[in-house]
Amino acid sequence: MNAQLKAQAGPHARLDGLLRARSIALVGATERSTWSNGAFANFGRLGYEGNIHVVNHNGGRVHGINAATSCRALGEQVDAALLMVPIRAIEASLQDLHEAGIDHAVILTSGFAEMGGEGVARQASLAALAHEKGIHLLGPNCLGFINFIDRVPIWTINLPTRLTGNVALISQSGATASYIAEFAGRQGVGLSYIVSTGNEADLNVARIVEYMVDDEATRVICLFLETSRDAQTLAAAAQRALSAGKPIIALKIGTSEITANSALAHTGSLVGDDHVFEAACRQLGIIRVHSVDDLVATAGLLSQVQPRSGGVGMLAISGGICEVAADRAEVIGLQLAELSPPTHEALKYLMPDFGTPHNPLDVTGAAVLEPSLFATSIRALADDPAVELVACLYDVPSAPLQSYSEQVITEVGAGFAAIGKQGVLLSVTPRPVVDYSRLLAEHHGIPYIAAGIDRGLSAIAGAQWWARKRAEQRVPLAANDALQSDARPSTERETLDYLASQGIPVIPAGIAADAVQARVIAHEIGGPVALKIASPDIAHKSDVGGVQLNISPANAADAYRQIRVAVAASRPEARIDGVLVSPMRRKGIELLVGAFRDPQWGLVLAVGLGGVWVELIKDTSLRLLPVTPDDVLAMLSELRASPLLDGYRGGPRVDRNEVADVITRIGNAALALGPQLQSLEVNPLLATPGHVEALDGLTRWIEEAAP
Repeated sequence: MNAQLKAQAGPHARLDGLLRARSIALVGATERSTWSNGAFANFGRLGYEGNIHVVNHNGGRVHGINAATSCRALGEQVDAALLMVPIRAIEASLQDLHEAGIDHAVILTSGFAEMGGEGVARQASLAALAHEKGIHLLGPNCLGFINFIDRVPIWTINLPTRLTGNVALISQSGATASYIAEFAGRQGVGLSYIVSTGNEADLNVARIVEYMVDDEATRVICLFLETSRDAQTLAAAAQRALSAGKPIIALKIGTSEITANSALAHTGSLVGDDHVFEAACRQLGIIRVHSVDDLVATAGLLSQVQPRSGGVGMLAISGGICEVAADRAEVIGLQLAELSPPTHEALKYLMPDFGTPHNPLDVTGAAVLEPSLFATSIRALADDPAVELVACLYDVPSAPLQSYSEQVITEVGAGFAAIGKQGVLLSVTPRPVVDYSRLLAEHHGIPYIAAGIDRGLSAIAGAQWWARKRAEQRVPLAANDALQSDARPSTERETLDYLASQGIPVIPAGIAADAVQARVIAHEIGGPVALKIASPDIAHKSDVGGVQLNISPANAADAYRQIRVAVAASRPEARIDGVLVSPMRRKGIELLVGAFRDPQWGLVLAVGLGGVWVELIKDTSLRLLPVTPDDVLAMLSELRASPLLDGYRGGPRVDRNEVADVITRIGNAALALGPQLQSLEVNPLLATPGHVEALDGLTRWIEEAAP
């Protein structure tokens, strides 16, 4: 493909030559290498029907095929190559690929960014060379990929248990991908692709997600992440996936310092701020999980069931199991349907006298004598308008000759077939899905998740959340270049003046150069005032004695002098612009509103309880900028301190909509300051009944934040 056509092709077309390669070269092939033997054997194991070539600079026969001494010497078109050569030979191998017209390569070789230092520079040179030659790279330090649909493996270790399905697994760790895939196979979850991205010198998780959003064979996308490279592309792909109805489920490490260090040594990954990643998932509709078990269970559910946002109706043949399920549902926030009076009456009619119509529903021991109670109860629950999914808790038998259990499965299948709503069968305890179990469930048309109650209900809760997120999805916002500002505020007063220019209400203030001027300004204000040191070098004014509150105009001069003495003692080197004098405000709710630049995701908005409480309480909600007022309302509701906004225990009740509007404007003001802004903080933003106002502001710029 020439350069012009490459530029015009979409992400799917550009990567077809790799992920659907019809001709593959093994470069550095030798029967002395476990990697080479494994990669070649996998062609036969998966049933690859394309052309296989081997390249070894010594020639001869390798893997029963005449080896070419170079890719150029092959003399025919090759779609993709697997490079298994020493690090010293990588550059020459890429040049050889380029001259042979091979546009795609998987690099197994390690010794790049995961090594740090020189390895980082070596990887940067590799990426630059590949870009110059127009070659798409997967890796380095990468095990490759498997396309189960088209039976294309460029994969250097044993193939995992093969169960073809509609779940794509994309992982920055090849070995972890293999473990996940093996477990998925044991759980009856079929895969469409496994893609290991390694160090991501070129192709990364985000670009593979782009491809999978358009892949017709893929319904669910699973991610194992150590870091979020190319976060903007990942965000755009996630938004497209949400619109297309393809759930993305992410398992990301990095909640501990030990894990962060391990990731850096593994693939050269900086894991990033986990709180920011959590916020990004919440905002982009990515289902985040925290274990391999939850990843596979959620993928298994979504690969079989179309997510619904409404209530769940549950049934089991054990009252105790129903109680366990109810408790678990409350803990994880799973919405159980509140059954209507007609449903109660219908269940009373069906159940024995000792049964109780309830959700979850115990079909009681009567179902031992009358297995059809499963089918009739499923239909009765599904008839309730509040129920959008019916979950039956029961284990599918793993071998024949379990006649009662097979009768139950038959009745569950009949019940699901008779309703116009979603149904799923959850195992009570985690168990492998053997062929007999899988085929029995398939025969009766039953979606089956064998992850046990905890994982199964968590999967349903994740699907429920995703469906709500998709229903509320809006056109993604983008920063408006027309709103860019040339301002570069540095002091508190400059920051507040800038915010005022962006339509944000700020407290009026004057700056006093001496004690007399402080008294004059206080008298002009005409009431109690606050005095604060004005210095570009002092962020936390109260820590150095730089704040005096509720000062009468008559005492303003003395307060000024006290501030100057205290600050001179604590920070003699600090530059002083003067002392700000502003009116005292009546009590309200003090909020922190901050925008800070995350190295992976860009500007992030933080909202929390402000004033002196921000560091003590540490109660904040995060979103990627830009945001809408609706986004901010959701952030406010997530705070533990949220009840304070509504007049908790006689406190002031504020207008949440007004607060959300002002915070949205602050976020837009931060965006308008451009890419050199490191952070903009308003602390506090004072919210009182009928008014919202910024009392203090602070900016930091990237060169200032550098060590």
